[in-house]
Amino acid sequence: MVIVLKPNPDPQQLAALRSWLAAHDLTVHDSVGVTNTLLGLVGDTTAVDIEMLRAMSIVQDVRRIQEPYKCANRKMHREDTVIRVGNATVGGGGFAIMAGPCSIESEEQITAVAKAVKAAGATLLRGGAFKPRTSPYAFQGLREEGLKLLLAAGKETGLPVVTEIMDISQLPYFDEVDVIQVGARNMQNFELLKELGRLKKPILLKRGFSATLTELLMSAEYIMAGGNEQVILCERGIRTFATDTRNTLDLSAVPLLRTMTHLPIIVDPSHGTGIRSLVKPMAVASAIIGADGLMVEVHDHPEKAWCDGQQSVTPEAFADIAAACRAVLPHRCREEMNA
Repeated sequence: MVIVLKPNPDPQQLAALRSWLAAHDLTVHDSVGVTNTLLGLVGDTTAVDIEMLRAMSIVQDVRRIQEPYKCANRKMHREDTVIRVGNATVGGGGFAIMAGPCSIESEEQITAVAKAVKAAGATLLRGGAFKPRTSPYAFQGLREEGLKLLLAAGKETGLPVVTEIMDISQLPYFDEVDVIQVGARNMQNFELLKELGRLKKPILLKRGFSATLTELLMSAEYIMAGGNEQVILCERGIRTFATDTRNTLDLSAVPLLRTMTHLPIIVDPSHGTGIRSLVKPMAVASAIIGADGLMVEVHDHPEKAWCDGQQSVTPEAFADIAAACRAVLPHRCREEMNA
């Protein structure tokens, strides 16, 4: 349920309304817009008398929300959420670029790639330390050592770091990580999501292989219901009958999610296609349709990469991709859904 307040509501009446809502075990989420303030109610609102609320002099309207996700719902929060990570910004019409190797292999590798992507315009450094792999025999990442190397490269370049967590038990290693990534395989690991909801740092939530957009938003809801509203959504491709690409990159998810949620939305064209030559056109398309950013896998020697070399681009290619995206940003189709 959403209560739309009239402009400049009387403070005493507003305080009385908040007390009444709290007495009914309802959590209130404020969304302050240019002309109106919204009070989003989370909890059992079945017993709330809508007509009584509408009769209050400070209330303009009351609306029930049918969707199962409340905190992530644009109806509860009309303005786009903007997440600031160090000097980087995700959401609010900007364009953040997270770039780096799929897997951290050595100090020399992550440092060289970090310097290269920063020079090309990356705003965050991504790198895999704990690697979820389909095969138990594949490289699983350098784990704690890889995380130390990533953090060191981030400090040297001044870039905030993004890396994936696989299990609740790994949380103590992530104290210094700027953005914690939840991979597609863990999108519905609800116990992990609840733990991340207790943190006060951004969470990058990737769409599951076969997840609907509503399921993605419900997973975001788990994090937000715990008190952490800093969630970034990532479209990374879904599994379909098509086998020509690693996944089917669902770019229609970006404008559709824009109508459903206020959370920032980025695209991963590397995993979305699995083919190096397709990363640039899909990245540019993502920029055109209004994505808030990209996640791109970059390796200084993709042919020697220990993981996902076929979808990793060279630093030179990444510079070309970043420049191409920046060139289309002034002309992109990003319709504001919160007008």
